[in-house]
Amino acid sequence: MISRFLSNFEISLAVNKLNFLKSVFISIIFISVCFLATGQRVIQPKLVETDWKGILYKKEWAVDFRIHENGAAIAYNSGTIRSYDKTSYYQFELGFMRDPREKSQSRISTIGGSGTFTFGKINSVINLRAGIGQKRYLSEKEKRKGVAVGYSYEIGPSVALLKPYYLEVVTIATVDGEIIPVLESIKFDGENQEQFLDINGISGRSSFFKGFGELGVRAGIQGKVGAHIAMGAFDKTVRAFETGFMFDIFPTKIPIFIETEAVRNKIGFVRVYFNIHLGSRNN
Repeated sequence: MISRFLSNFEISLAVNKLNFLKSVFISIIFISVCFLATGQRVIQPKLVETDWKGILYKKEWAVDFRIHENGAAIAYNSGTIRSYDKTSYYQFELGFMRDPREKSQSRISTIGGSGTFTFGKINSVINLRAGIGQKRYLSEKEKRKGVAVGYSYEIGPSVALLKPYYLEVVTIATVDGEIIPVLESIKFDGENQEQFLDINGISGRSSFFKGFGELGVRAGIQGKVGAHIAMGAFDKTVRAFETGFMFDIFPTKIPIFIETEAVRNKIGFVRVYFNIHLGSRNN
């Protein structure tokens, strides 16, 4: 009987030992899980800030709206972006130019009516210009938005189209045997200088469109140098301002006025300009 009792005791002791080890193992696992849960650190993904400076479009086009001291122009630009700070471009331009000595006057005709004219003017000047140039940025723009400052320069041919300037003048005509004053539209032909400069006989200028079928041509060179300020130089939209100096030079004088001892025509014109540059970039 004693042997049986000892055997049962050993079995009971072994079972209790296994239960104890099982409880200890479960407790260790539970404590480990709690420790890991409380000690875990949540890692947030880092925001990557894109540097747009290296992202470039390959091409750009833009339209210029330019005013200068003695006229205005509209131009089309086609450019190739060589690097973030350099763009080469071609430009084609149509505009008009006045001599700074041109002064409009008002006149009341001796036979009624009134008009304006420029005394001594014999031609209006329409400009056709073409050029090749570059824009260079001096400041590195690290963001797409903002202002980039630089400069631009351009050179190319200039063609001056000379449109005869017609005046309405008072002349004498015979109508049904009666002599009456009438208005006649005339241009300067070298023989009528006295009539063209007779301020008392001038009523005003003729229509601007009169004389387009009689255009004369003078060829020369033109150029521009200016400060360039771009709003978002790496954006898809082209928005910029420019101001600087422009010139047109011709091999012979441009006949804008009747030449006298006091008035001489010129071969060159230098002017300050302001330009608005609008367009788009693409690949």
